[in-house]
Amino acid sequence: MTESVKEKSHQHQTNHDTKPIVEYNNVHKSFGDVNVLNGINLDIMPGEKVALIGPSGSGKTTIIRMLMTLEQPTSGEIIVDGQNLWHMEKNGKLVPANEKHLREVRGNIGMVFQHFNLFPHMTILQNCMTAPIHVQKEDKESAKKRSIEMLEKVGLGDKIDNYPSQLSGGQKQRVAMARALVMRPKIMLFDEVTSALDPELVGEVLEVIRDIAREGEMAMVLVTHEMDFALDIADRVIFLDNGVIAEQGSPTEVLEKSDNERLQQFLHRFRN
Repeated sequence: MTESVKEKSHQHQTNHDTKPIVEYNNVHKSFGDVNVLNGINLDIMPGEKVALIGPSGSGKTTIIRMLMTLEQPTSGEIIVDGQNLWHMEKNGKLVPANEKHLREVRGNIGMVFQHFNLFPHMTILQNCMTAPIHVQKEDKESAKKRSIEMLEKVGLGDKIDNYPSQLSGGQKQRVAMARALVMRPKIMLFDEVTSALDPELVGEVLEVIRDIAREGEMAMVLVTHEMDFALDIADRVIFLDNGVIAEQGSPTEVLEKSDNERLQQFLHRFRN
């Protein structure tokens, strides 16, 4: 990482009075003999929009899957809103977190996947209402009210009684966003949410993400290969290569001004 980028990253943190909403401290992840992440140190501030870019296999998705507790770090720690995610204190010692602890800490986090993961036998309104009722123990009426609000926010207020099979891919992805937003997360994770969509549907989904980002309240981490979108939406762009942060800084610094050779090779594919 160049010195100027380090300074930029440091400034980003010291300009806030608040603590990071997410901290990765020397996080490693291996699958068998394959090292996917090699000592990731990363702070994400409340409300910050971070785009993760990099070649396939560089560790981008693993970073957010660990935050969603879908993968466990091999070593290192992840702190979410001041709480250790994968460890908890017991009799004055740090021990591996149990399911209850993971659920509580993960309650601040929403995730939208490449493949929408909607329940096919439920209407889109029921898809959105299920988690607040069962996870947050919210009463049915208020869960319904907020679900309709969020579906209206993503432009699907007229589809609440439809089933997923009656929707386009872009509409399904917008339902998945509404479903995550209903849970009022402090951090929203997007994993290549346009990669499974037909090209003509990509724009409508990106526009919804832009609208959510403009509201500014939530931290957002976006794994994306849409470079123009990253330039437009992100406060910070992080380039991962071989499981390390090879470059980070403002979108302009990383996507337009960096002289990192590996980054240039990667970006070259999007310029042709």
